[in-house]
Amino acid sequence: MPHDQPNPDPPGPQPTIAPEHQQRLVEILAELGALGFCLPGSVAERRLQCTTPGCHCHADPAQRHGPYIAWTRKLNRKTVAHNLTPDQAQRYGPWFANNQRLRQLTSELQALSLQAAAEAEGWGEK
Repeated sequence: MPHDQPNPDPPGPQPTIAPEHQQRLVEILAELGALGFCLPGSVAERRLQCTTPGCHCHADPAQRHGPYIAWTRKLNRKTVAHNLTPDQAQRYGPWFANNQRLRQLTSELQALSLQAAAEAEGWGEK
């Protein structure tokens, strides 16, 4: 099957889906297909208090060490953290944004599918 046109439906009889749902499905699939690399997790800037007694960071929270850019994610149900340099954070920023958009699109696709199935089958009508 050529990859120029998405075919989201399996073979066999299909439910009747409203044209606006079909159109949004095509739009979501096109946007998914255009996404690049996706890095999961979150990136946050942190300032830390060290363990050296008498260090200036203990007396004034505004004087803590950093900022450090931390990337955290789940790996095998455990949180894994990596410190990123500012250059790395800038280079991989679009990958983190792509992952956020991926999650938004998959959630929208699931909601759209639920709505289309409910309308096609008359679920929820009394």
